[in-house]
Amino acid sequence: GCKKPSDCTVSRLLSVVESELRAGRDKGDPTEKQLQVVLEDATLWQRFREVTNEMIVTKNGRRMFPVLKISVSGLDPNAMYSFLLDFAPTDGHRWKYINGEWVPAGKPEPPNHSCVYIHPDSPNFGAHWMKAAISFSKVKLTNKLNGSGQIMLNSLHKYEPQVHIVRVGGPHRMVMNCSFPETQFIAVTAYQNEEITALKIKYNPFAKAFLDAKERNHSKDAPETVSEGQHMTYS
Repeated sequence: GCKKPSDCTVSRLLSVVESELRAGRDKGDPTEKQLQVVLEDATLWQRFREVTNEMIVTKNGRRMFPVLKISVSGLDPNAMYSFLLDFAPTDGHRWKYINGEWVPAGKPEPPNHSCVYIHPDSPNFGAHWMKAAISFSKVKLTNKLNGSGQIMLNSLHKYEPQVHIVRVGGPHRMVMNCSFPETQFIAVTAYQNEEITALKIKYNPFAKAFLDAKERNHSKDAPETVSEGQHMTYS
């Protein structure tokens, strides 16, 4: 099903993830056998998942919120690694928002030949990746194939972000691929659930400009507030 060389490269990368992961466990370095990946802001992600998270996709690309961040331990500090991100469909249908809830609505569109997002710090030493949380804040989601390195997703389809850790600087080897159910979302061109809109405005510092107008219109529908300490942590 590959139409372009770049598509074939992506397809090959994703098709060997599982076999390479098994091989890496068998012959990997002792330090990598202790590898752990933790999702940052898991409580915030779970808050969004409880009402079915939505992520905007636009022609020019839109950044994600919450931002996907992970913490990693157990890498070889002196080895070189690259971190990659892609988005896997979670089911076999498209979705529709009807009467206040998401329901399955027919067969999915053919999957896009979406590019794989390479973290801009890649490649880098294990020591670099382990010193602080790794943020995928610059990835942009689009619904148009524009060739600018953005991730193309089908609107009204559900996805789960996947992080791939590749050891480089020699024979490339897939060290781990991981995903977190809390980060699942439905791609949309406009938010469907008002609860999601309220949560995005409440916790996204870049959405504060819309807060006053939204509070005037939906103050009675606003979700339970959290303490200022939690708010600052999430922001």
